[in-house]
Amino acid sequence: MGHGRQRSKPEYRWIAVSLFLLLYFATHVSAQIRYSIPEEVNEGSVVGNIAKDLGLDLKTLVQRRFRIVSGSNHALFQVNQNDGNLYVNKKIDREDLCDGNSACTMNLKTVVEDPLEIHYVGVDITDVNDHSPSFSVKEQRVEIAESTLPGARFQLQASSDPDTGVNSVRSYKLSHGEHFDLEIRDRGDEKMPYLILQKPLDRERKHEHRLLLTAIDGGSPPKSGSLNVTVTVLDINDNRPMCSQDIYTVNLEENVEMGTVVVQVNATDLDDDLNGEVVYILGSNLNHKVYEVFSLDSITGEITVKGEIDFEDTEVYRLDILASDKGTPPMTVDCRVVVKIVDVNDNKPEIDVTSLSKFVSEDSHPGTLVSLISVTDKDSGVNGKVICSMSLNIPFELKSSVQANIYSLVTKAHLDRELVPHYNITITATDLGQPPLSTFKTLSVQVSDINDNSPEFTQSPFELYLVENNPPGASIFSISASDKDLNENALVSYHIVRGDGAPNDVTSFLNINSENGNIYALKSFDFETTKNFHFQVVATDSGTPSFSSNTTVKVFILDENDNAPVILSPISSNGSAEAVKEIPRNVNAGHLVTKVRAYDADIGYNGWLLFSLQEVTDHSLFGLDRYTGQIRNLRSFTETDEAQHKLVIVVKDNGNVSLSATATVIIKAVEPKEAFAASDAKSTVKEDEENNVIFYLIITLGSVSALFVISIIVLIVMQCSKSTNYSSEILQDTNYDGTLCHSIQYRSGDKRYMLVGPRMSIHSTIVPGSNGNTLVVPDRRRRGSVES
Repeated sequence: MGHGRQRSKPEYRWIAVSLFLLLYFATHVSAQIRYSIPEEVNEGSVVGNIAKDLGLDLKTLVQRRFRIVSGSNHALFQVNQNDGNLYVNKKIDREDLCDGNSACTMNLKTVVEDPLEIHYVGVDITDVNDHSPSFSVKEQRVEIAESTLPGARFQLQASSDPDTGVNSVRSYKLSHGEHFDLEIRDRGDEKMPYLILQKPLDRERKHEHRLLLTAIDGGSPPKSGSLNVTVTVLDINDNRPMCSQDIYTVNLEENVEMGTVVVQVNATDLDDDLNGEVVYILGSNLNHKVYEVFSLDSITGEITVKGEIDFEDTEVYRLDILASDKGTPPMTVDCRVVVKIVDVNDNKPEIDVTSLSKFVSEDSHPGTLVSLISVTDKDSGVNGKVICSMSLNIPFELKSSVQANIYSLVTKAHLDRELVPHYNITITATDLGQPPLSTFKTLSVQVSDINDNSPEFTQSPFELYLVENNPPGASIFSISASDKDLNENALVSYHIVRGDGAPNDVTSFLNINSENGNIYALKSFDFETTKNFHFQVVATDSGTPSFSSNTTVKVFILDENDNAPVILSPISSNGSAEAVKEIPRNVNAGHLVTKVRAYDADIGYNGWLLFSLQEVTDHSLFGLDRYTGQIRNLRSFTETDEAQHKLVIVVKDNGNVSLSATATVIIKAVEPKEAFAASDAKSTVKEDEENNVIFYLIITLGSVSALFVISIIVLIVMQCSKSTNYSSEILQDTNYDGTLCHSIQYRSGDKRYMLVGPRMSIHSTIVPGSNGNTLVVPDRRRRGSVES
């Protein structure tokens, strides 16, 4: 508020908006809107409607979180999200807020989201006349020599008024006196009162004059303050000091060291001795910071630095120097020292990050906005200009905006969370000073997952070896797949690809746990029916849309000894494993009586069959080959042999738990159909020969028993077979299970016989006996063929 007609709020808004537009396009200042309000206004007073002036939709202010975010001063103002008004939140004292500066502007930063917008609002705080002029002292004493000529001037205490502009001190008034007048000197930043001597003083007539100095401000109504001035008239000393310059102007860099000499003030006095000796003092009406920062040598007039010089705090210091002689009364002259502070690059840039979100989806398109970054520097000129950069080799970039020192952090390439789930982006702000100063700030950006990966099986295809006769309903296998995505996108479920439901469709007998991939068989598998099969399993994630992959499971059924041997022959007419075989009584040893044939549905060792005699009428008459199932005569029939013999043959497989079957063979010895035509002599010869064979057998058996014992000893010592001096041979053979067997063979007439030790040869035909086994060697044996 000021003198003259008060403007309405719309006029202020129009002036503020016009000023903003002018400043924006002319100087590119950061504020977008400027308002003006007087200090001391009531709390709740409306400054202006920001939303309307910015063209924001009032209906969306609450949803977009319209607010002030600038520093501590924003507490003086608040915005109403319902109507967009900026209003005063606390009572404003301009003098306290701006410390006497002529311009008092509050810069506010407002933010709306979705999309994020930052607007700057400047509020000028105008002064009201709420302070009266005041003097730092109640009384000022001025000593004037009686010899002082009319026209001499004496600086009086200047009044201070925290108000500015027209509300500051505008004039001074001096109470009536015939010897004195008042002169006001305008020094630009303040008005200085001077007491002017109009008429010479006469100490003998009046040694003291009492005056009243009144300071008046320009407010409406005006306010005032007064100072008692006492003028003491002194004698002699009629020359004043004279300064070499009225104003000393000095440029001083900030941050200079303590004790640095700023300038030396020089004043001279034409008088001699004490009347011409000058001392210097700082004026009493200076800004308090002057006394904190500078010191004055009262003898030399040298001004030095004693406090911190900070350009960002104060750009110009004004010092009033009083030079006084030591006469009685002393004479004083004043001069001014103006110290201009030169900025140096002593402030690092400041980075302010406004993040939209800590998460960026991996399917974000290039150019997606991540954060807004504003950069400021308290220095001025080149020292305050800032260049912003960021980390290299990352899929993000900084884009500068129309507003100075505001950047947008956006994506510049496609993201892949499975490759890089997290980025630490370092923002570097560097000013253009010499040397340049930099500030670093790190932004943490998480890449959020989308469902862009299919499940992957640990192997493909899977091979399963399953023993037949598995229990129905039990788990037979477990399959596993993983997904590189996260959470629901990585949650995998399994199912089996079903067939068309045909009777031979094995998938109808399989089930799978959809959560863990365990596969269950609902039936037992039979190797003899099904050797192998395969099916497909599909793994599907839970993302939207979902992805899936499949694999083939190859199942190989392993055989188990679950089938007993089956007798193929001999088979009777009623289907039982038995038969009756008739053979002539005159057959020779080695005659093939019959062969037992059997079959086992299993394979390998489970289907390897061995034959053995479980029951036989005469062990010396018949022998059974355990591998081929052939039944042969071990010798010829004699008259004492029975005509009918029963053989029970056991067929066993070679499984861990052996299974078996039995066959019964009834052998009947019958007379040959053809009658013998031989003569009695021939019969006699035959009987003699047979008697000789029996005799030889008895002798041989005795010999063999002795030789057998000897052969065992020889085998142990020599581990080789020895020949005898008899008409016999000792044979060494290897049994089917790797052990050694021993045999002695001999010839009698047209037949060759062999006596075998306690173990049998793998190629021998077994004849069970009480002391040993007698066998007839088949024709395929080397040195063991049967001759007849």
